Amino acid sequence: MVSQEVIRRSALLRKEIAEYDYWYYVKDSPRIPDAEYDKLFRELQALESQYSELCSPDSPTQRVGGKPLDIFLPVRHAVAMLSIRTETDISDQGAIAFDTRVRRELGVSENDLPIEYVCELKFDGLAINLRYEQGVLVQAATRGDGETGEDVTQNIRTIRQIPLSLDGGCPNVLEVRGEVYMARPDFESYNERQRERGLPSLVNPRNGAAGSIRQLDPALAARRRLKFFAYGLGDVQGWTWRTTHKEVLAQLAAWGFPVNDEHRVVQGAQGLVEFHRRIAQKRDQLPFDIDGVVYKVNSLALQAQMGFVSREPRWAVAHKFPAEEQMTVVRDIDIQVGRTGKLTPVAKLEPVFVGGTTVSNATLHNEDETRRKDVRIGDTVIVRRAGDVIPEVVGVVLDRRPAEVGEAFDLCKRLNGKCPVCGSSIVREEGEAAWRCTGGLFCPAQCKEAILHFSSRRALDIEGLGDKLVEQLVDDGIVTTPADLYDKRKLNLHTLASLERMGEKSAQNLLEAIERSRQTTLARFIYALGIRNVGEATAKDLARHFGSLDNIMLADEARLQQVPDVGPVVAQSIFAFFREKHNVDVIQQLRGEDRANVGWTEHTGESIVELPLSGKTFVLTGTLPSMSRDEAKAKLEALGAKVAGSVSKKTNYVVAGAEAGSKLDKARELNITVLDEAKFFELINQAE
Repeated sequence: MVSQEVIRRSALLRKEIAEYDYWYYVKDSPRIPDAEYDKLFRELQALESQYSELCSPDSPTQRVGGKPLDIFLPVRHAVAMLSIRTETDISDQGAIAFDTRVRRELGVSENDLPIEYVCELKFDGLAINLRYEQGVLVQAATRGDGETGEDVTQNIRTIRQIPLSLDGGCPNVLEVRGEVYMARPDFESYNERQRERGLPSLVNPRNGAAGSIRQLDPALAARRRLKFFAYGLGDVQGWTWRTTHKEVLAQLAAWGFPVNDEHRVVQGAQGLVEFHRRIAQKRDQLPFDIDGVVYKVNSLALQAQMGFVSREPRWAVAHKFPAEEQMTVVRDIDIQVGRTGKLTPVAKLEPVFVGGTTVSNATLHNEDETRRKDVRIGDTVIVRRAGDVIPEVVGVVLDRRPAEVGEAFDLCKRLNGKCPVCGSSIVREEGEAAWRCTGGLFCPAQCKEAILHFSSRRALDIEGLGDKLVEQLVDDGIVTTPADLYDKRKLNLHTLASLERMGEKSAQNLLEAIERSRQTTLARFIYALGIRNVGEATAKDLARHFGSLDNIMLADEARLQQVPDVGPVVAQSIFAFFREKHNVDVIQQLRGEDRANVGWTEHTGESIVELPLSGKTFVLTGTLPSMSRDEAKAKLEALGAKVAGSVSKKTNYVVAGAEAGSKLDKARELNITVLDEAKFFELINQAE
C-alpha cells in the first residue's frame, strides 16, 4: 500500500514541476536552477517507478513516455474546426473591406459607433484541438478536413508549453484550439545540426511543426522543440460567463496556456489598418513565422448573430502579408568563402519579391544539400525568406525543369579544387558536409578571423587588438596576414594613431603588446596558426612530441597520428594546412629576422604548463541554451581538456544539452558522468 505521505509528496512534486514548467516554457522566466529542477523531476520519477499506481497521464514524467504508434486513429470533432476566409489584398483596403462587410451584415451604418474587434497574429504552423475533461488533457487532434482529424495526443504531450492538467475553475469539458509552431531559432539550429550530419533538413518551420506532430514516435517529435499558442475554443461544457473573445484569451492565459501578447482590441476599420501596418513592420523581428493577421468581432453575441457562410465564419478574416516563399529561376551558382574558410554555394536568382523584399541571391548551404535538392542552373526553385534569416533555396520545381538544364552540382569540379578568393587548395574532411579553403593564414576572406585568433589571449596574447581595430586594419589594407602585425613599415605609431578612435597612448600600448608577443612558446605559436581541429591541448601535444615546428611541418599523416589523441581527421587537417604554400609563406615571414622574428625555444623538453583539465576527455551532445558547441569546446580546450566526437571508455564527461541523442545513451550505458549546462558551468568555474 502507498502511504498517504508518499501520495501527498508525489502530488506536490507534480504541482511544483508543472508550475516551474509554466514559468520556464511559457513565461520564459526560470524560477529555479536546472539542477534543482532535475532533482525534483528525478524524485518524482523514482516514486512513480516504485509505486506504479501513482503514475497518471497528467504527470510531467509522461511527456515523452509513449511507445511508437503504428497509425494515427481518426478523431471526430465535437465542434467542427472551420477555416477562416483569407483576404488576399495585402493593402489597407483588405482591412477596410472586412469592416464594411461586418457592418453590412449587422446593419450598422457609418454614423453609428465603430465595431470592436480583436486583432491577432496568423501563425504559420499546425492547428490543433486540445480536449480536457475534468481538467486533464485526454486528447489532442489535428484539424484534418475540419470534421475529422487525427489523434496526436502522444506527440502533443512532448510540448512543454501545453499543460497536461488545469487547476480548479475550468469547465468539465474544455476544448482549446491553437497553433503548434517551430520557432525560427530552433528551426535554424535543427537544420544546421542536420546539415552537419549530412541528413535532410526541414523545408520551413511550418513543415517542421506539421511533420513533427505526425511522427509516429513521440521521442522523435520531442527533438524538434515545438511550441504552442492558444487562440480559441471548441467544445465547452459548463462555462457560460464569457461575453467577448478578449475574455476568452484572458481566461486561457489564466489557465496556463501560452497566448501571444501581440493581440489587441481595436475600434473600426482604422484600428484594423493600424494593427496590420504595425505587425508588418515588426514581422521580421518576431521569433516565429506568421503569414498575416486575423481580425475577429470581439462580441460573442455579435459573432453568433452573424453566423457562418460556406463553412467560414462571417465574423473573422485572415489578412495576408507578402508571401515568404516564391518561385524563381537559378541563373548561376557562385561559391562564397566565409570567415572560417567554409565554402558555401549561393544561387544567383532571377530577382523575385519575397518576404517583403527583392531577393537575387539565396544560400544552398553546402554541396550535400545542393545535391540532395538537385538544384541546377536553369531550374525553377522555391525561395524562402523569413525574418532576418538569409534567403535560401528550399526546393526545385521539377515539373518546370528545362531540357537543357545544367549538370548536377559538383563544388570541387566547379572550382578546380582551388579557393575562388586566394587560389589555395580546398579540402573536405571525413564526416564534414562543407568544403574549406586551406589558406587560413593567407586567404583575404579569412583574414580578420585569422588575425583575431592569432592575437587572442591563449595564442600570442596581443592585448588591445580587438574586433573593431582588426576590422579597420584589414579594411584599410594595412594588415593582410598575421605577419604584417610585426612589420614596422606597415604597423607603426603614426599609422595606428591616425585610425579612428585610436589615440597615441592606445597605439603605443598596442605596439608594446605586439613587441612582447615576439617571444612565445612553440605550443602557443602552433595554436595561434588556427589550424582546424587543433586546440590548445593538441598544440601542446604536437610541441611535446615533435620538439620543433619544422618537424611538424614535414610530418606526414601517419607520423602525425603517432601523437597522443591525434586521429585521422586531426592529422588530415594539420597535413593539409602545412601543404598549402600560402600558409608556409606566411609562417616564414613570421619567423624571418628581417620582418617578424617571432621566436620560441625548440626542444623536446619544452616546459608546458599543466592546465586544470589536462588529461580529461569530454564529448558534447545536444544544444546548450547559453552557448554554442564551438564556444563550449573552446572553453574546455583552453583549460587543457580534449573534446572528442564520440563516446568511448576513455571519455571522462559527456556534456548533454537539449535534444541529446545516441551519445547520451552511450554515456549512460558506459556509466560515464553526464553534465547538464549548470553542472558544466560549475566544473568550468572551478577549473578556471
